[in-house]
Amino acid sequence: MKFLTFSPKPDGPPRPGILVEEKAVALPVNNLIELIEAGQAGLDLARSLAAQALHSSTGMDGRRAVWPLEEVTLHPPISNPKSFRDFYAFEEHVSTARANRGRQVPDEWYQFPVFYFSNPGAFYGPNDTIPYPRSSRALDYELEAACIIGRRGKDITPEDAMDYVFGFTILNDWSARDIQAEEMRVGLGPAKGKDFASSLGPWIVTPDELAAHAVGRPGVYDLRMTARVNDNDRSQGNWKAIYFSFGQIIERASANVTLYPGDVIGSGTVGSGCLLELTRGQGPWLRPGDTVVLEIEQIGLLRNHVSEYQD
Repeated sequence: MKFLTFSPKPDGPPRPGILVEEKAVALPVNNLIELIEAGQAGLDLARSLAAQALHSSTGMDGRRAVWPLEEVTLHPPISNPKSFRDFYAFEEHVSTARANRGRQVPDEWYQFPVFYFSNPGAFYGPNDTIPYPRSSRALDYELEAACIIGRRGKDITPEDAMDYVFGFTILNDWSARDIQAEEMRVGLGPAKGKDFASSLGPWIVTPDELAAHAVGRPGVYDLRMTARVNDNDRSQGNWKAIYFSFGQIIERASANVTLYPGDVIGSGTVGSGCLLELTRGQGPWLRPGDTVVLEIEQIGLLRNHVSEYQD
């Protein structure tokens, strides 16, 4: 199934839903995290409503519950999760980015997956305009996959990790490269160069829909990942090239701490999946008015626009 958050046009309130034959079907819960927390009962309810939507446009209460996609506005499928971790799991991205600075990949990178915490309150959805961060003239996109945690867990093994995954979506980890470069000289990692915006969507796809593309490592699939800027192809990668599986990523994320339903975990940038790699860190970077479209096969398209400079 595909889960989303949408508003009926022109100005209806946001509501959680499922995608059924290019239609948004409202769910009788307050948000997707509430449905995720319901576990199997939530999935059973969604399946029942999906079947009903094929024959009726009304919900259990007799009110309208089904809208064609062109009649709704899509939002980030998950809003305000408890946490948002972004990993660094594609070797090609790491090696290329470090080579641009005259450095090699450290031996420690191969020992365990690393991540940083980003801002769970700054998610944007499909077709949203991304604010150009103040004091930056080096805005970049990052093409990533993300998993949404489906149930509470701690010290999860890679073998059990997929039992804790609700689904996968597309993540754009917007980056102000000039701000990031300045702060990382301190040695603590990215923060203000990243926390102004992240895009998520267009919906969350449950693992069963991707099973035919699994390659045998937990949470790894043979799926093309691409990026376009203003209709020009820029990035070409594949999920299966990830060095650390989502099983290993979840193991690391859950070590000594509890993960909660709705938590967002990013893969890190696929190889070639940003301008930093493609231009050897020199730009040109994104400019006001640009449109960035990220695509992961079997999941969908995540399109965003870039605002004017924020002075």
